Amino acid sequence: QVQLVESGGGLVQAGGSLRLSCAASGSIFRINVMGWYRQAPGKQRELVATITSGGSTNYANSVKGRFTISRDNAKNTVYLQMISLQPEDTAVYYCNLRITPNTYWGQGTQVTVSS
Repeated sequence: QVQLVESGGGLVQAGGSLRLSCAASGSIFRINVMGWYRQAPGKQRELVATITSGGSTNYANSVKGRFTISRDNAKNTVYLQMISLQPEDTAVYYCNLRITPNTYWGQGTQVTVSS
């Protein structure tokens, strides 16, 4: 069984920064992809960023240059450093772990950016 526990969400003013963390536990195989998705009210869940166990990253165009994803393989933890936050970044952010063919989700953490 795999568990993902997120932390680091909160309320921040526009232009501010937040750092999200997600720790995975359970049967974690070395080769996997970890990432962050987000879902704003009334919208579909969308990709924010992913990172492979080898360190290759992928970002949504809307966050490139502002968000940085990283991971600590020894701790099975993925991070999302967010700077220059804007009100449109307001959403519930979900941690995601893919160990083919399975996908696991965290419970979500709220990020609210006030204007």
